[in-house]
Amino acid sequence: MKKILLVMAAAIIAAASVVAGDPDPLMGKKMGVIGDSYVRNHREPVENTWHYKFAMKHGMRYYNYGRNGNCISVDLARWGEGMYRRYADMADSLDLVVVIGGHNDAARLDSIGMGLFRERLGVLCRGLIEKYPRAQIVFFTPWVCDGFAGSNRERVVDAMLSVCGSYGIPVFDAARRGGIYAGSATFRRIYFQGGGTRDTAHLNSRGHDRFLPVAESFILQYTE
Repeated sequence: MKKILLVMAAAIIAAASVVAGDPDPLMGKKMGVIGDSYVRNHREPVENTWHYKFAMKHGMRYYNYGRNGNCISVDLARWGEGMYRRYADMADSLDLVVVIGGHNDAARLDSIGMGLFRERLGVLCRGLIEKYPRAQIVFFTPWVCDGFAGSNRERVVDAMLSVCGSYGIPVFDAARRGGIYAGSATFRRIYFQGGGTRDTAHLNSRGHDRFLPVAESFILQYTE
């Protein structure tokens, strides 16, 4: 029911844009976002996320496939199948596919191993291209973290840039270019959920508003 309401809201906004005489090339197109809690938005409403706001702004139909705790490369008893499998359950016809992940893989990289991470990421890339040959596909990395240089987070970010790039899929390096200073407690108090006391991953509504123009500028390079 909630997904239906989100799609209806996008349709209403799209209709209003037409009446206003300002059609958007993305209007009425379908956007699917798959990922972890960066997509599900942890403990706050999906409607607060930058990707939901992007879809509504452009009059798109929005489909959220976020799952808290989810990984790209491994299946977890509590958090479900990895994205390398889950993408198959997404809607069959999407015009824009956004993948946001890697945070939880980085946290488990010592047990996952870089070889398996890259292999499963490749499975996801190939699967998305085969499933959506007409869609624009883009990836977003996780945020920077305290002690990023030389960390497993940095290794995962670099692997995403490398592997996705080898398939021609654009990747936004949100760690280095996102303007989200997740390693700063002062920054998190303003822009992260729960005042960022313990949370170093999840933006609040104000944080999503901050990142929206950054993400929008990146995505619009690849959309028609």
